[in-house]
Amino acid sequence: MDIIDRGSGPPLVLIPGLQGRWEYLRPAVEALSSCFRVLTFSLDADDLDGYAAQVGRAMSDKGIERATICGVSFGGLVAVRFAADHPERCSALVLASTPRPALRLRPRHQLYLRAPWIFGPIFLAESPLRLRPEICAAIPDARARRQFAMRGLRTLLSSPVSLSRMAARARLITSMDVGPDCHRITAPTLIVTGEPGLDHVVPVEGSSEYVRRIANARGVVLERTGHLGSITRPEAFTDVVREFITASLRLPDRVA
Repeated sequence: MDIIDRGSGPPLVLIPGLQGRWEYLRPAVEALSSCFRVLTFSLDADDLDGYAAQVGRAMSDKGIERATICGVSFGGLVAVRFAADHPERCSALVLASTPRPALRLRPRHQLYLRAPWIFGPIFLAESPLRLRPEICAAIPDARARRQFAMRGLRTLLSSPVSLSRMAARARLITSMDVGPDCHRITAPTLIVTGEPGLDHVVPVEGSSEYVRRIANARGVVLERTGHLGSITRPEAFTDVVREFITASLRLPDRVA
C-alpha cells in the first residue's frame, strides 16, 4: 500500500471516495496538511472490513497510534466502520458528504452496477453537467473554474479510475447498513455536508442521519458547496475541520 504522508501536526487519516484514488482529493490533502499530518492512500480491498483494515495498517506503518479519521463520501462509510471497531485508535471522526447508513440506489444506477463497462463511461461523461451548479457556486470566477476543470482532467488522465471497482464499492453501499456501527462510536464526531440544493450526488438529508445516530455528533453545512466541498473549497473545509478538532481535543487555537 502506497501511503501518502504530508504535513505536520495532529495526525489525520483522509479516506477517499467511490473512485478509490487519493489523487482526486489532492486539493484537500494540500489544504489539510497546512494544519495536520495527513495520511492517505488509494482504496484496495474487497469489503468494508478490508478498507477499514487499510486505515489501521497506514497508521501502524507510520507509527501513529491515534488519529482523526476523516472519510469523504464512500470513505465516510469506511471511517464509520473503523471508528466503531477501533475506538482506541480514533481520537475524532469527520464524515464529509457520506451516504446514509442504509442506501438504496435509483434504478438507473442499479443498471450501471450490472454493466459498469457499458454505462460507466456515460456516468462519467454526465458528471460535469450534474456537478456544474455546485462548481459554479463554489468557484464563481470563470477562469478559476477552468483551472479547476483542467486539474480534474489531468487527474483523470494520470490516475484513471476502475469502473468495475467503483461498481463493486457501490454494490457494497447497497448491501450493508452501518447503522449499528454508529451506536458503537465514542469519538467526537463532525458531519460535514454541502447545501441541500447543491449536492446532486448524495442527498444531504441522508448524510445528516449520522447526526442523529452517533452520540454527541454535530453537523455543519459548508456554504456554496455540494458534494465536492473538500476539493472545490478545500481551505474552508480545512477551517471547519481544524475548528472542530481544536475544540474537541482541546488543542491550541492555532494548530501547527
